[in-house]
Amino acid sequence: MSRQFLADSMTLSGGDYGIVAAVAVIALAALAIGYVLLREVLAAGQGTEKMQEIAKAVQEGAIAYLKRQRNTLGIFGVLVFVLLFFLPAEDWGERIGRSVFFLVGASFSFAIGYLGMWLATQANLRVAAASRESGGREKAMRIAFRTGGVVGMITVGLGLFGAAVVVLVYAGQAPKVLEGFGFGAALIAMFMRVGGGIFTKAADVGADLVGKVEQNIPEDDPRNAATIADNVGDNVGDCAGMAADLFESYAVTLVAALILGTVALGADGLVFPLIVPAIGVITAVIGVYITKARENEGGLVTINRSFYISAVIAAVLSTIAAFVFLPGEFLEADGNPAIVATVSVIIGIALAGVILWVTGYYTGTEHKPVQDVGKSSETGPATVILTGISVGFESAVYTALVVGAAVFGAYLIGGSAALFAVALAGTGLLTTVGVIVAMDTFGPVSDNAQGIAEMSGDVDEQAAGVLTELDAVGNTTKAITKGIAIATAVLAATALFGSYLASINEALTEAGRSLNFADYAVFDPKVLVGIVIGASVVFLFSGLAINAVSRSAGAVVREVRRQFRDIPGIMDGSTKPEYGRVVDMVTKDAQRELATPGLLAVFAPIAVGFGLGTGALAGYLGGAIGAGVLMAVFLANSGGAWDNAKKLVEDGHHGGKNSEAHSATVIGDTVGDPFKDTAGPAINPLIKVMNLVSLLIAPAVVNLSVGDSASPTARVIISLVAVGIIVGAIIIAKRRVSVMTDEPAETVNA
Repeated sequence: MSRQFLADSMTLSGGDYGIVAAVAVIALAALAIGYVLLREVLAAGQGTEKMQEIAKAVQEGAIAYLKRQRNTLGIFGVLVFVLLFFLPAEDWGERIGRSVFFLVGASFSFAIGYLGMWLATQANLRVAAASRESGGREKAMRIAFRTGGVVGMITVGLGLFGAAVVVLVYAGQAPKVLEGFGFGAALIAMFMRVGGGIFTKAADVGADLVGKVEQNIPEDDPRNAATIADNVGDNVGDCAGMAADLFESYAVTLVAALILGTVALGADGLVFPLIVPAIGVITAVIGVYITKARENEGGLVTINRSFYISAVIAAVLSTIAAFVFLPGEFLEADGNPAIVATVSVIIGIALAGVILWVTGYYTGTEHKPVQDVGKSSETGPATVILTGISVGFESAVYTALVVGAAVFGAYLIGGSAALFAVALAGTGLLTTVGVIVAMDTFGPVSDNAQGIAEMSGDVDEQAAGVLTELDAVGNTTKAITKGIAIATAVLAATALFGSYLASINEALTEAGRSLNFADYAVFDPKVLVGIVIGASVVFLFSGLAINAVSRSAGAVVREVRRQFRDIPGIMDGSTKPEYGRVVDMVTKDAQRELATPGLLAVFAPIAVGFGLGTGALAGYLGGAIGAGVLMAVFLANSGGAWDNAKKLVEDGHHGGKNSEAHSATVIGDTVGDPFKDTAGPAINPLIKVMNLVSLLIAPAVVNLSVGDSASPTARVIISLVAVGIIVGAIIIAKRRVSVMTDEPAETVNA
């Protein structure tokens, strides 16, 4: 389809502008509701002076980390901003808009991550304090969930507002500009995910191995020098990283829907994909406010009920919107747009619900998989690890089949507008994002609250039980949100395949050539090689992230051992450990380690695309998606199962705390930490980044391959430079040692 035809079909009417403006207002309303929830959270009691002192240390550490990460990411942001100017575009307006909104998407992604982190460090104290009050369980759960509600409202508000502004300003050029917006959001989210994940799990693993296993002291004992860093990590990894991750999922899925919507429906395709997530704002508000704990009801049951109610409301409202706003036919496709949109959106909503159930089954303490992992602790850590791995493998298969069924179902219902239907399924899933973000933030807030309570010693047994229950629920909700996030990656990436081929076709048409689909068939050796490379990049990325955690965690172990050995009075409580030293050192380690996985994600598609061509690059994306969804779910669910198996033993099963079974589950949890909180969740933005890089470079690859501007030499040089950057980064990472050593503190060059 020609660019001129699309431009003519995408002229927005006055009514269209009015609808998009109303969507922008709804987005601003979401921000206002987030502010109301924020004030409610901050109005809660802050507990004892000791609690406040511990919380302040966590707050200062988290803020210091993100400030340093902001400076690091700023360098990448400026470089990409400049590079985007050199990629092909219709005119300078489109070129400038794409680069500017790259910065907007990146800034929004970082801002949401920062807000999630900041608020979580304020709410953890208030949740711990609420557990001590009358009706503590209900109050603590409400504060924790509404903290997530704030972040959820900001996520949907900024994502929807950014997309609406692009459509209002650029109209027909909006899809191209939105590529920059989505790329900025995804790139920053990936860096925050990797960096935050390395920080949190290096501190967590180090704290557990020395504190629990060697010194036989509780998880958040104040005598452990790494415990403040561990609590800081929950916020910079699980809150900041996941909030940015879900925002980029929101942004990139919207980008895919709007790009394909313009092809299928013209101007209506720029409007309807905005209406569906606007409905999600309404359902998110409902979901947050109806989440209230009941007596004799598990916390996960309460949260799941709210999710399902809001999902049903979203399905009903989206159906009404489809029949009211969509025209009677597609531009160049068969079928009724209203029926296609309704079924597709419902498929996306149902997908979120099914993943919630599947993940909850494999990671919840009340279900057989986690109970089996707990039971295996009676025979030692080896069987704990083997059982947890088997749970992860099995759950990955069922989750992948569910996601595949959703993609194929939308594809079938869409007919000749199949990829647009897949994109609409993604927007359907977006209607639940506000509640999903609330569920995710609930986890680290509850975890931190338990840590503050344990370190302060200012809670009784009943309050401690409340916080332990909420922490276990939070482990499951975090696993659920990771499963849903990877589902958005698959839906968005599948939809973006259509944009990728359209971009290639347009560049070929301008060069006087036509698209040969045989070049993209799996029996073409170049495509098959691309599939293998794409899958291998997922494994390499995961290995780099886990190795970074292992290297930094080993240094934490050595440092905590040194403090126990060399600082008198730590074990009897008369002397405080040097908390700040561990926080500072792990911060520096995380910043250094995040570069290599990030460079791999950006330059691997460039190397394949310019080196092997657009067909091989399509295969590369397919391989990355296939391996990525399986790997991400395996890592997240095995880690979640190990973590909750440990909680199960700590609740008194299989010998309880300080037993051999407990030590076995601690080791399993330690293995699972970088699985579920570093490598696994980072695969979601990895897939998005690689898809958007491929989409952005596709016209340049075509221009250097055919026509008057063809230059095989230039392609080879670009590919070799990209390979050289990747290889150099990996070699540097392999040779790197942690900034933390066995030397005494005063001799370390920090």
